[in-house]
Amino acid sequence: MIVLRPRDPEAKDVVERHNGYLETSFLLGRRFSSPADFNAQFTEWLKRANRRIHAMLRCQPVERFEEDRAAMMPLPPVLPDVAWRHSLRLGLDHYVRVGTREYSVHQKVVGRRIEVAVTTQEVVVTCAGEAVVYHPRSWAKNRTVTDPLHDLARRELIDQHRFVVADDPDEVEVRDLSVYDRATGVA
Repeated sequence: MIVLRPRDPEAKDVVERHNGYLETSFLLGRRFSSPADFNAQFTEWLKRANRRIHAMLRCQPVERFEEDRAAMMPLPPVLPDVAWRHSLRLGLDHYVRVGTREYSVHQKVVGRRIEVAVTTQEVVVTCAGEAVVYHPRSWAKNRTVTDPLHDLARRELIDQHRFVVADDPDEVEVRDLSVYDRATGVA
């Protein structure tokens, strides 16, 4: 394995050229409804793309497949965890943001440190090692995913605080104003 230096576009040219090729040849004008739809369309496109004669290789890319596979290292016995992870303190709105999507989290962990793990299939939120919520991953832009139980808990919390009334609403604390004079050194 070769680790390339940061900010070295010449060394990363091979990877970037492939990404650019995919952007202009495959992605352009396509829409995907899910990761499975992306993979299906990509598989069909690769069948056509791999039949062409590559200018640099002077052969079809599929003819080099076995040679490439023989040069690859075997997969490790335990696959690495590829989830994107993020740690944060949960705000009062009780939602975590992943891209342009927001996922609800139960109010019981508001103000506490949580960890968000995102895979292609799900969003998992844990607090102190305990899973708080599992949401299926949404691929739609600008979407809010709310667990009905989280919404119910939020409404109950609002109702509890809405009807709290002071014993005597007309009672106001009276304070000796000379306290401010002493604090500022006037008196």
